[in-house]
Amino acid sequence: MADINTFSGGDDALPSERLICLDIFRGLVLFLLLLGAANWDWQQHFADSHPDSWFAQFVGFQLDHAPWQGVTFWDLIQPAFMFMVGVSMPFSYLSRAHRGERYGDLLTHALIRSLVLIFLGIFLRSMFSESTNWTFEDVLTQIGLGYFVLFFMWRKWWRIQAITVFAVLFLYWLFFVIWKTPMEGFDWAIAAGEGWTAPLTGFEGHWNKNANPAHGFDLWFLNEFSRPEPFMAHEGGYQTLNFVPAFVTMLIGLMAGEFLQEENRGWAIPKLLMFVGVVGILLGVLLDATGICPIVKRIWTPSFVLYSGGWCLLALAILYAVTELYSGWEKVGKPFIILGMNSIAVYVMAWIVAPWLNTMLKIHLSENYTGFFGDALRPFMENVITTVIVGLIAWWMYRRRIFLRI
Repeated sequence: MADINTFSGGDDALPSERLICLDIFRGLVLFLLLLGAANWDWQQHFADSHPDSWFAQFVGFQLDHAPWQGVTFWDLIQPAFMFMVGVSMPFSYLSRAHRGERYGDLLTHALIRSLVLIFLGIFLRSMFSESTNWTFEDVLTQIGLGYFVLFFMWRKWWRIQAITVFAVLFLYWLFFVIWKTPMEGFDWAIAAGEGWTAPLTGFEGHWNKNANPAHGFDLWFLNEFSRPEPFMAHEGGYQTLNFVPAFVTMLIGLMAGEFLQEENRGWAIPKLLMFVGVVGILLGVLLDATGICPIVKRIWTPSFVLYSGGWCLLALAILYAVTELYSGWEKVGKPFIILGMNSIAVYVMAWIVAPWLNTMLKIHLSENYTGFFGDALRPFMENVITTVIVGLIAWWMYRRRIFLRI
């Protein structure tokens, strides 16, 4: 155990040195994740129960992943996690350096943290499998795959970091462009599932579901592992190589975190974060609208990196302005701070504890223990109740200074 934890892999700063805005940011995202943990499809159930309600359809669309091209509010959850990895890194390792750890110690720590995150993600994805589910698209695994490389970007000149951002995005874009698009007669059944309807055409066809170079990589890579049946395609279209552009999302966060470490900047910090965030959003939209690179979260296209990274910067800027430049907001954001300070534990509980709690409540109370709220809201209210219980567990851990970290 240790003083603190961070989902992003280790915010080891002392409590007095913490960024309240980062804890609240983490807590908000984890809260949203918990609200879907017991029943992942609650929003679709709500929308199906009210087919004529624009509000229900809006909720059903925005709180689920886009079937392919396009973006929803829920599509921004994972980028927020990845972004906060980078934001917390300079605080974490600077704190360790101040405690006397040498560069070699920090390097070893980054490597171990990467490996633990990779295998923890695989473990969570294997919970309901008869054998190890060797899959690498879980958010923890994706963080782990890019985290060790991200460490080498720490304390580099910001121009080097910026060049790396655009170089990686351009090369990854080119990687898809030079891959041949499917020929006429291609069997698109390989792309069926999770709401997907029709393939992209023209130049955008380079980013089609399960017909792209990242899928080609997984056909080789994932079949190198022992599995009950050969890997043919991921139903959702998620790919292992998503960690490459996702690394850029983390790097954008790292640049923001190092900028936050600079002293005596006041309102210049949120202003610049907002400006860069708006530019990122506009660039992403422009690339998508012109057909140069569609926004597709499921394969983390470069346009999605810019678009989602822009929203993350805007969120961080607003939270920084509210919590760091004004006082008194700690009490308002206390529930989210509690979740954010024990984020790795809360994330694991979202996967393991929340569904188990819901099952136990159905056994001991009733299968329809939230039926009082109506059939349309029943799955959502189950999520609310399990979220409250997990929150109470996190509060108990917080009161006893139990903070898990990797």
